[in-house]
Amino acid sequence: MIAGKGTAAEKLLMMIEAHFRMLYDDHHLAIVTQLELRQSNKELRLRINNILKGYLQVIDKIILEGKETGEFSPDLDVRLARQMIFGTIDETATSWVMNEEKYNLLALASPVHHLLINGCGFGRAAE
Repeated sequence: MIAGKGTAAEKLLMMIEAHFRMLYDDHHLAIVTQLELRQSNKELRLRINNILKGYLQVIDKIILEGKETGEFSPDLDVRLARQMIFGTIDETATSWVMNEEKYNLLALASPVHHLLINGCGFGRAAE
C-alpha cells in the first residue's frame, strides 16, 4: 500500500490515515480491536501478537527509511520510535471508541502525524 509512495513522513501519514479509516469505516471492527481483544486470554493475545508483528515491521521500515534519507534523526531508536508511533495511533483509536465515536477519527490523522514527526517542542533539550 505505501511502498514506493513518497517520503518516509508521507508514508507514515498514509499508514495513520489507513489505520484510522479502517476503524472509522467499521464500527464493529473498532470495538473488537480496541476493546474486546484486550480482554482475551493469553493464547489469543499471543496469536494476535503474531499478526501484529507484520504491522510493526511496516513501522520499522518507515523509521529506517526516514533515518537513511535524513528525514528522521540518525540516532533515533527504532524500537522506541515504533512503540511511540503504534502506541499513539492505538491510544487515539481507543479513546475514540471509548468516547462512543462522538468525533471524527479521520480528522485526527494529520494532527497525530504532526505530533509524531515534530514532537512537543522546538527541539531544545531540557535543562
